[in-house]
Amino acid sequence: MVTRENFQAELDELRNNLLQLGRLSESAAQNAVEALKNQDIETSLQIIDDDHKINELEEEINDQAILMIAKQQPVASDLRRIMVAVKIATDVERVGDFAENISKSTIRIGNSPLIKPLEDIPKMAEIALKMLSDGLKAYYEEDVALARELAETDDKVDKMYGKLIQELLGLAADQPDNIAQITQLSFVCRYIERIADHATNIAESVIFLVKGKRYELND
Repeated sequence: MVTRENFQAELDELRNNLLQLGRLSESAAQNAVEALKNQDIETSLQIIDDDHKINELEEEINDQAILMIAKQQPVASDLRRIMVAVKIATDVERVGDFAENISKSTIRIGNSPLIKPLEDIPKMAEIALKMLSDGLKAYYEEDVALARELAETDDKVDKMYGKLIQELLGLAADQPDNIAQITQLSFVCRYIERIADHATNIAESVIFLVKGKRYELND
């Protein structure tokens, strides 16, 4: 009984570290998009500088998982819980990488006048980051219904991404002098679209955790 209680305590710590990782990555991405909108170079540099905190926490989660497997020799269902946490941590860490990439694009754009007011990109980011938040909530609550909803939201992000890219391509034809900025904004759109994809990956992991079967939600 003591061994089982110890395992549950370690599993709770693993889950809490994962949720903390989620908070860090979500905050970094929100701040990165806001910095882009405001052309805030200082904040962008800080986000890049702080990315190591996200990387270190993911490494800590991986180390925890390895140690738990080595010490506890968990049964199949418990092993699945550990491996799902590791998989989700990887997806969440990638969101931190995209926050860093958005910040680098902001720095490359610099203080040049924006080709258009940035309204649609922050809207897409808001939806993608809500997906991340919901994915982590679904993980914490083991809520399969919420996890499945993320696939529909991902389709919405994909449509917004396609529309934005078409718009930027049109601007590139009309404003060849601004091609460098348009390219960076296209990259940002792609990074945000990928955040939504990773949120969908988290949803798939939640379904696997609860059902024990893998489902592709990104088809």
